[in-house]
Amino acid sequence: MKTRLIALTIVMMCFAGVALCAAADSAMLGTWKLNEAKSKIPAGASKSVTVVYEAAGDDLKCTIDGVDGAGKPTHTEWTGKIDGKDYPVTGDPNQSTRSLKKINAHSFEVTIKKDGKVTISGRLELSPNGKSRTVILSGTDAAGNKFQTASFYDKQ
Repeated sequence: MKTRLIALTIVMMCFAGVALCAAADSAMLGTWKLNEAKSKIPAGASKSVTVVYEAAGDDLKCTIDGVDGAGKPTHTEWTGKIDGKDYPVTGDPNQSTRSLKKINAHSFEVTIKKDGKVTISGRLELSPNGKSRTVILSGTDAAGNKFQTASFYDKQ
């Protein structure tokens, strides 16, 4: 009986820990739409027009719909944890993996790699009220050109 109580207590503590971790990052969950008027994206650069974050079990799933430099629609997906480890990206030939690392309650570091080499890095900042976010990225595109973007999103 005592062993069962201890095991049940451990299981409940694990669930509580997962719930607390999920709650800490719940401000990121939802649909975010690009505010082009506020954003600083170089001409010809890809734009992530809509970004959706949702819980996928213990993971975070990110679905990005946008347009590439030629104006063609793009669709990219990433599922992983906010632990700084690389997780695969699908839908973008210029990305193999992406990682997110929590800096504090409102800031995250993002690193994008192609075949193990960092091509894009930056920071994602959530506003204290959770109604907007800023994504500052810099890197090198597929043609070897350096770029920097500042994208502003409004929560839908």
